[in-house]
Amino acid sequence: MDFRFTEEQEMTSGVVRDLLADLCQPADLRRLMESGDARDANRWEKISEMGLAGALVGEEIGGLGLRPVDFVQVAEACGYACLPEPLVENAGIALPLLASLTQTGATRSVVERALAGEITVALGHSANPFIADADTAGALLIERDSTLHLVSPGDVHLSLQPSIDPFRRLFTAEGGLSEARRVAGNDEAAAKLASALDRGALFTAAQLLGIAQRCVDLAVAYAKERQQFGKPIGTYQAVKHQLATAQVKIEFARPVLYAAAATIDHADRYSRARISHAKLVASEAADVAARTAIQVHGAMGYSWEVDVHFFLKRAIALTNWWGGPAFHRGRIAERVLNGELGPEHTFTHAAADA
Repeated sequence: MDFRFTEEQEMTSGVVRDLLADLCQPADLRRLMESGDARDANRWEKISEMGLAGALVGEEIGGLGLRPVDFVQVAEACGYACLPEPLVENAGIALPLLASLTQTGATRSVVERALAGEITVALGHSANPFIADADTAGALLIERDSTLHLVSPGDVHLSLQPSIDPFRRLFTAEGGLSEARRVAGNDEAAAKLASALDRGALFTAAQLLGIAQRCVDLAVAYAKERQQFGKPIGTYQAVKHQLATAQVKIEFARPVLYAAAATIDHADRYSRARISHAKLVASEAADVAARTAIQVHGAMGYSWEVDVHFFLKRAIALTNWWGGPAFHRGRIAERVLNGELGPEHTFTHAAADA
């Protein structure tokens, strides 16, 4: 079996990585903070021109028709760049959910505008306490009592909530929901919300893995430049061992993430456990890598001037987004305690997944 990404998948993620390498460096993040804007209009325009908004939307309604496994490396690239704009939340989670619902005039209009890059869709899901990027979205898809409502930001009262990550704009929404704005009832909404949760956890894990790799890369670059006792600090074993430990965490998490991406469409307890496993190990890798990067930078690693803090804060924020560690350990326990155990079941299922 060939478990490698296809040439097309590598090309798609490579284009996104190159674009973000040009437009989303720490210096760009600092300029965005100084401006006080929620997003960089030029950067978002370039992203929209690539058609990524409809990455996971079917071709029959104007999307690219990609699968989650095709998008996972894109999400990883977003984490590596600490992208402030909601590409993952919009293209990876909210818009595919909206497009999968029974279409009405209202939902069709929002989907068409979102696919064209004119607006984004923000999702209020019970797995998260807040709605991300609600102030810049053109439409809000909000879960209430296991039903889904489609509203505009002006229809509800948005309250900005504090976040450790300066680029994550989080809101609570009050009022504005009514039977007229309901776009999915309990039966339809339940399965769609469960699917959105799986994609959210998977793509958040991918972002965390990207963050972890960026932290190690920043630390390695600094260790090559910083001189101590006449030679780079990276030549000392104490530093090399810390960096190696962080990189090993990343390399062990990477196949777990990609295996989860390959089986997400099964939507069963096995695939959900794999997604939860990916979220846990990616969170741990990001935590270890960020702490290691700070340690390698020494006391100045905690300072505002060092870029590591952008990635540390994003890692902390994402650890509990789309389910925290306790939630995902619970899903793994459900697989272990309620599923069929033994190699005749485990490996047979794994072979079928592949």
